[in-house]
Order: sequence, then structure tokens, then C-alpha cells
Amino acid sequence: MKYTLLTICILVAGCDTVRSTTDRVFGRDKPAAEPEVAAEADVTESVPVPATAAGWVGAKTTIASLGDPTTPGRWMETPLVETEFTGRVVVPRTGAQAYITLVPARGPESGGSRLSLDAMRALLLPYDELVELEVYSN
Repeated sequence: MKYTLLTICILVAGCDTVRSTTDRVFGRDKPAAEPEVAAEADVTESVPVPATAAGWVGAKTTIASLGDPTTPGRWMETPLVETEFTGRVVVPRTGAQAYITLVPARGPESGGSRLSLDAMRALLLPYDELVELEVYSN
């Protein structure tokens, strides 16, 4: 009985889902995430972005829900932007943050936003709730 319990614990600890969740909870980044950040930094350094494309200084607040789960990528459709660019999104409740492609959406600036499945995973958000987010353009 002891060996069976020990074997089950070892199998569960080796599971990718458990490891990826504990890595995010304890702040350990996956090695695959580092090249992605470096690639974004290379793109912004090689292509000058006009100051007007950023749109604002400081944070804007929006309420977000799950967007189309079949569309791949880490994006947020939001009426806060007029052009597509990468911005930083922070969850004030938990402090989790991620760099996400901000995609323009129709509607008033006070309208809600929609997050991709990958973005919700990166921010450790539940899929079935509305969440308050702070969006930074720079």
C-alpha cells in the first residue's frame, strides 16, 4: 500500500500540468518563455515605434472575459487601442502580469475586453469569470 501511494505521488509530480502550474505559482519561468520575451525585445529594438502608437502613459482599466478559444496566440481584443501592438497586462488582485498583443475591438473605450485562452493561462485566470485588468501601453 505504501509503495502504491508513493508511485502515484511520483507520477502526479511528473505530470506536465502539475509542473507548469507549480512553476507559475512559485514564479519559476519555463525556459521556453525566455526566448519569446527576447524575440519581442528584438522586434521593438529593430523597428522604431512612434510615440503616438503607444496611445497612453500609465494604466487603463478594463474588465475582460474569455474570447474565442479557437484563435491561437496570446492576445486581448480591447477598445482601448486603435492599432495592434504589444502591451503589458496586470491582474491587480494577484499581481500576475504578461506581455500580450493588444488588438483593437469595436465599441466605446468603457466596453469590455476579451482575452485569448493562452493569455488567461499566462495570467493564471479562471476561464469562467470576468476579471479586472490594468493595461499598460509602454
